[in-house]
Amino acid sequence: MIDVQRLRVLQEVARHGSFSKAAAALRFTPSAVSQQIAALERSVGTEVVHRGPRGVRLTKAGLLLAETAETVLAELRATRARLAELAGGSRTLTVATFTTGGRRLLPAALTALTAAHPDVEPVILEREPEDSIPLIRAGEADLALVYRFDRALPLRPGDRDRLDWTPLHADPMSLVVHRDHPFAGRDGVDLTEAAGERWVLGCTKTTEFLHRHAAEAGFELHVSGSSTDYYFAQAMVRAHVGVSLIPELALDPDPDLTAIPIHPPRPTRHLGIVTRHHPSPEAAALRTALLKQV
Repeated sequence: MIDVQRLRVLQEVARHGSFSKAAAALRFTPSAVSQQIAALERSVGTEVVHRGPRGVRLTKAGLLLAETAETVLAELRATRARLAELAGGSRTLTVATFTTGGRRLLPAALTALTAAHPDVEPVILEREPEDSIPLIRAGEADLALVYRFDRALPLRPGDRDRLDWTPLHADPMSLVVHRDHPFAGRDGVDLTEAAGERWVLGCTKTTEFLHRHAAEAGFELHVSGSSTDYYFAQAMVRAHVGVSLIPELALDPDPDLTAIPIHPPRPTRHLGIVTRHHPSPEAAALRTALLKQV
């Protein structure tokens, strides 16, 4: 039989790449970590790590066990949480969300959820997809509101067997300019027409997209401002600092600003919901409530 504690030790070794760092994370001694790994190898009948002067790396068997460990430990965390809820009478629902989703989509869905399930206690974490998906994977969050642009979600091998992606909303981008800008009043614009503009960037992923587009089109972005907040970026557009690329969901209704659709192929954020394959009843109910918002 494979010992769960030994799987936990292996998971930390995989995460940190050394016995000493895994020991520090677990508050064990390096010797204790080494003994736990040796005992795991005896129980499965094969090596799970290669030991070398520059640290350790997992064998194929070790990688398989580490992947299994993540699933098993996540399920145990979820089970412990459910047992605590049964004992205490309240249920916790942990939700990870990016800022715009938390501002525009989540409040109404949570209102509907808590009205139907008053014993549910929501816990909200503001996270980008690359940080929220690992929380679902590890059982530390029940549902994540995430997005992607033209690139795939930051999933790992095996995730599609353990996690569910539910499409939620296509969120097209617009060029946002001040109302007195020459582009104001137009019904569409090509991004190459804005090659000479000063830009205010409101998201690291938007920044990556714009730099790629500029490189492909043969021009260099003139960046006058950079932020991780679309609302701040629009405030800078209002102050005539520059123009910005903003998703529809984050558009700030302001008489001083004009949003102009980008000509096809229009850059678009694809919003979705990530849960484990078998979500808790509360996570499933929130997913349903979110789908009703769009």
